[in-house]
Amino acid sequence: MTSSLEHVGTARSDGELAILVAEARRRVRPGQQALDLQVDGEPVLTRSGVITGKRHAVLWQVLTDAYARLGFDAVGDAVFEQLVLARIIEPTSKADSMRVLDELGIEHASLRTVFRTLKRAGAGGYRDQVAAACFTHAASSGDVSLCLYDVTTLYFEAETEDDPRKVGYSKERRVDPQVVVELLVDRSGFPLEIGCFEGNKAETATILPIIVGFQERHGLADMVVVADAGMLSAANLKALDEAGLRFIVGSRVTKAPNDLASHFRWHGDAFTDGQVIDTITPRVATKTAN
Repeated sequence: MTSSLEHVGTARSDGELAILVAEARRRVRPGQQALDLQVDGEPVLTRSGVITGKRHAVLWQVLTDAYARLGFDAVGDAVFEQLVLARIIEPTSKADSMRVLDELGIEHASLRTVFRTLKRAGAGGYRDQVAAACFTHAASSGDVSLCLYDVTTLYFEAETEDDPRKVGYSKERRVDPQVVVELLVDRSGFPLEIGCFEGNKAETATILPIIVGFQERHGLADMVVVADAGMLSAANLKALDEAGLRFIVGSRVTKAPNDLASHFRWHGDAFTDGQVIDTITPRVATKTAN
């Protein structure tokens, strides 16, 4: 990560400015060795350079440009933008994000202002605005005819439950209050929608509200939903079919009967639509009969 120098003092000549810049670079990267390529007649440094500030300008410019290009600047909240970009650089707490911004040389608001911004983000519907920008970007650069859906849980080190933090099923076998977070992405993995439910809500009960709401909000008549078997119950499959949605269900591979397994071994498991195969099934399931 390189740092760009914002100010190194006032120089009286171009030669002196060049020396000041060289001195500033030496201070930014102390201990770095240089080749002995002295040029005759080089001006002698008459006074030491003073670094008054430094900033990771290139990194910050790239992130802010991407933020605006995705349309997230429609939120119109500079503090929210800084908090988002700081967590991209280093995922950490809200308080520690102030330290990240300080290391970048970015002037930022106080921590108290950050807390007020988060309250404003919830009340102002920032999530809906960001989701709308994500959909616009995904629809303009590709297509959303196929979407992938999955869920995870986020736990909190809290002693008591509240809404929506509830004790529920945890794959990590934790007993802390948690929330269930859902994510819908396009075929390239670009996020389209995020949802949050109570921690004690079953995973199978989350997919329909997210998918159907996403479909109705954007007027999508034809979609293919990909999810694993843990979120697609028989009732969900029926409801998705009634909503006019197609789906791809991931499921565990089951062991085929011996006669089919023998056919797969010799002829492969690829079939054409309507193909019929003949197999011999023994009347008894003993090893001798097999």
